[in-house]
Amino acid sequence: MKPLNIAFLWHMHQPLYKDPFTGEYILPWVRLHAIKDYYDMAAILEGFPSIHQTFNIVPSLIEQINDYADGRASDRFLAMTLKPSSDLTQEDKIFILKNFFLANWEYMIKPFHGYWDLLKKRGFYQTDEDMDNVLRYFSEQDFLDIQVLFNLAWIDPSIRESDRFLKSLAEKGKGFTEEDKKKLMAKQEEIIRQVLPKYRELEGKGIIELTTSPYYHPILPLLCDSHSAKDAMPWVELPQKRFMCHEDAAEQVKKGIRLHQDTFGRKPKGMWPSEGSVSEAIIPIIAGEGVNWIATDEEILSESLKIAIRRDENGHCLAPEILYRPYYVTGDGKSLAIIFRDRILSDLVGFVYATWDAEKAADDFIDRLTRIHGSLENPERSLVSIILDGENAWEYYKNDGRDFLNELYRRLSDSQLFRLVTVSEYLDMCPSGSNLPMLFSGSWINHNFKIWIGHSEDNTAWDYLKDARDALVEYSDALKQSGELSNYLDTIDLAWREIYAAEGSDWFWWYGDEHTSANDKEFDELFRRHIKKVYSIIGKEPPLSIDVPIMLEEKIYEPTVKPTAFINPVIDGEISDYFEWLSAGRLEKRGYGVAMHREAKGGVVDSISYGFNISLLFLRFDYLHEIIPYKQKWNMLINFLQPKTMRIKISVEGESIDARILEKDSISGDLKEKERMKTVAAKDVVEFGMDFTRLGVKSGEELRFFITVDGGERGIERWPPKGCITITAPSEDFESYNWWV
Repeated sequence: MKPLNIAFLWHMHQPLYKDPFTGEYILPWVRLHAIKDYYDMAAILEGFPSIHQTFNIVPSLIEQINDYADGRASDRFLAMTLKPSSDLTQEDKIFILKNFFLANWEYMIKPFHGYWDLLKKRGFYQTDEDMDNVLRYFSEQDFLDIQVLFNLAWIDPSIRESDRFLKSLAEKGKGFTEEDKKKLMAKQEEIIRQVLPKYRELEGKGIIELTTSPYYHPILPLLCDSHSAKDAMPWVELPQKRFMCHEDAAEQVKKGIRLHQDTFGRKPKGMWPSEGSVSEAIIPIIAGEGVNWIATDEEILSESLKIAIRRDENGHCLAPEILYRPYYVTGDGKSLAIIFRDRILSDLVGFVYATWDAEKAADDFIDRLTRIHGSLENPERSLVSIILDGENAWEYYKNDGRDFLNELYRRLSDSQLFRLVTVSEYLDMCPSGSNLPMLFSGSWINHNFKIWIGHSEDNTAWDYLKDARDALVEYSDALKQSGELSNYLDTIDLAWREIYAAEGSDWFWWYGDEHTSANDKEFDELFRRHIKKVYSIIGKEPPLSIDVPIMLEEKIYEPTVKPTAFINPVIDGEISDYFEWLSAGRLEKRGYGVAMHREAKGGVVDSISYGFNISLLFLRFDYLHEIIPYKQKWNMLINFLQPKTMRIKISVEGESIDARILEKDSISGDLKEKERMKTVAAKDVVEFGMDFTRLGVKSGEELRFFITVDGGERGIERWPPKGCITITAPSEDFESYNWWV
């Protein structure tokens, strides 16, 4: 049997959390992911030597890991951990109570009974005003236990179980000492110091391939020309000042490769362009640095070929000979291989399998690969690419995803149908590929750049960046003309570092309507501080506008994932068939959190799915049964703002559900009950369907709403946290159009 080649590419990235003025890291996620994900994602492969994989590690992440490994980094979470519990001020204690439960409650906190008890004592939801009252219930020992348990819970379970000291701490559960904490934090440093050497070791053994991205994770096509956004979005409003800086794109690539080579001892053969963002303009830049291949999403392939990559109702690819092969793209006489990820397979691992039994998830994944194998004439010359974030999904899995990955890797190792390869191994075996006639300009998210440009907030940020860059160029030119440039090279290099950092995609990720988080203000301020630092370095007064937040208070949010086809689910409240909602859109907490690090299992509602046919809107609410005792009543309000004001009030009590429609009274202006809903059900999930005409929306019009959930003692949660959600009612050609997008 000829084996089908399978390539996993895990992308490791975190924003640059370091404050350019103070040097302090404003958030701890690099440190915590290093002890939970970065080390173990590589180390697990030592038990499966035939499973070859590719890891893309962003250079700015390498820089941050090195800071922690060398003891140069500090964050407030770390400072609050190291401080003796007897010395904590009231402000410190409030910070700890608010932030030291930022972990998946079900899979990271609940397994530690003492930690879970402390969370229940604090309360699942507490306002700032409540904290003063809550403090009196916590002893000095409680705060010491929280300090220890927060850091212990973030260590990967397999590391905790294999280390005698960590295992003893987990078994102890509470009543920790300052000496316990000191040893724990020393162990944390030890793990962090092992992360990058472990990747270098495994690449040396031929088990993994290491690739890179542009240094600060910028969107390269937008650096080359901000007008490239119009290729996918001809209607988009662009910044006032056009950004065309090929030299910046080239420097980001060059600096990234240099740090990668210094860290791992060899130049990378492959590159994941930040956010899978590609255009023809970036090809000669990347190829010119000796990179052989890049990767992006299947939708870019579809748009480049102008061929629909269709799938059936279960998500199986109906054009395997098109998708599962490499292509070549040429620019300025330089050529690169390019591979395209299977979006469904990648998203199943990233978003879906977390709630499945590990064996069932592995069954489904292997079945899908087996089906692909059978659909290809020459599987041994084909490549299935599974590309996704390597750190953000696992806290949603039981046991940090170890059960699923061990089961999947075991089956892949045992099967004769599959060969697990690095991307370069495959290209060495099968170097031939078709030339793309053109490369569509877009990213792995909706094949466009909408997340990073086009919204008024994004555009303002781009203009601030361009102004600061122009000021730096003017400063450099003046020094050159005066003959003093050589005396200020270090100063200029420092200023350029801040420009390159401000070009990173992460700031623009949080600007606009697509994402929000508990740390919006911090991200906004960090971006503006990088801009401000440029002016500070060159001795120029920054514009007053730099001190004003860019982010608006109220926004309109689009769903995390948009629908791809009409759906017709049975409204019975049961998850009877996963695939009846496969083509639906989704709104997820990870879209409203800091890289999935809010108290992710704290709310009653975990995710919202929506879909439609030509006449009906369907909504599904996946809620957390484990924190709602059976028969405890909870309520949900769906507040429609446009095109007309109305509300659906849903009360759930076990499998009993009551839903009523309220509309604005034309005389009093109050919302008054009009009728009870019939197409509604609650069991495993809450589902309902409603006619678009009843909502007052026509084809092509926008429906705007927000949702509030009252979980009783768990407080009120709002979707989204501020502003509203927008959905566009479909036209009759929605499905045929979406074959092409």
